[in-house]
Amino acid sequence: MTAALDVLGIGQCSIDHVCTVDGLPQPGGKASMLGYDVMPGGQIATAMLASARLGLRTAFVGSVGGDAAADVALAPLVAAGVDVAGVRRVPGAPTRLAVILVDRASGERTVLGFRDPRLRLRAQDAPAERIRAARCLLVDAEDPELSLAAARVARAARIPVIADVDAGGEGVDALLASVDFPLVSRSFAETLGLDGTVRSGLERLVRAGARMAVATLGEGGCLARDGAREISCAGFRVAARDTTGAGDVFHAAFAWGLLEGLGGDELLRHASAAAAASCRGLGAQGALPSRADLEAFLRDHEPGPWRDPDRG
Repeated sequence: MTAALDVLGIGQCSIDHVCTVDGLPQPGGKASMLGYDVMPGGQIATAMLASARLGLRTAFVGSVGGDAAADVALAPLVAAGVDVAGVRRVPGAPTRLAVILVDRASGERTVLGFRDPRLRLRAQDAPAERIRAARCLLVDAEDPELSLAAARVARAARIPVIADVDAGGEGVDALLASVDFPLVSRSFAETLGLDGTVRSGLERLVRAGARMAVATLGEGGCLARDGAREISCAGFRVAARDTTGAGDVFHAAFAWGLLEGLGGDELLRHASAAAAASCRGLGAQGALPSRADLEAFLRDHEPGPWRDPDRG
């Protein structure tokens, strides 16, 4: 039977208040904003929109408030044909929001997020039938109880599970042990390792059962552990306007490449290129590449020199 979906994403949806600044203010100081924009975001919602742009059939499951911001956050997904029937609206609660400070010179961002506790989803909210109807599942750790339940359903059905995790917390270890492809931040990989290195963190994830563990390194690209094999991919150099959402696009392109049957090296090269290409627009969803855009980017750009994250 043909799956009804390519990728089902379960997790975060947000409204981003993007503040462009000329350098981050010092504690106790003041600074003027060069620009202020209210834009849709959230890591899994953005990844599902990016997956749709790459040509995948996608659905998003998460929670939003009962406010007007919910419609703004979901509008790009609806317009792109992402199935949002599984989104729960919570009356009386505000939609998750983030204040994002973007440095004009470098494009680097600092994120301050707020989520009302009433938006929390639990294990019983895992949509088992929708999970079984997908070729791939992407979860985050916003509601680890929900993500763990969803991952277990997917694994029982032999559906690959990708997890977007950038920090520890209650339930995160159990989640990481229940996914096939943990995609983690550099800082989190370092905290996982016994000796504080990215490599030891990835090795720990593989020992816990991951098929491939990946640490994203920002402009440095990524480093992965595929069983006993190490794969490195240098980052692509672009004139970054805003790095917000680059990791989300990496995860989307990783799912796309996985379903396309790309090998490890090509999988990471495509994911890294998609992430870099997305940094050329403002906001998490401002420059999501299509498949044609991604292939053109790869023709026109080469990765920079590899910088080992464990050697300075």
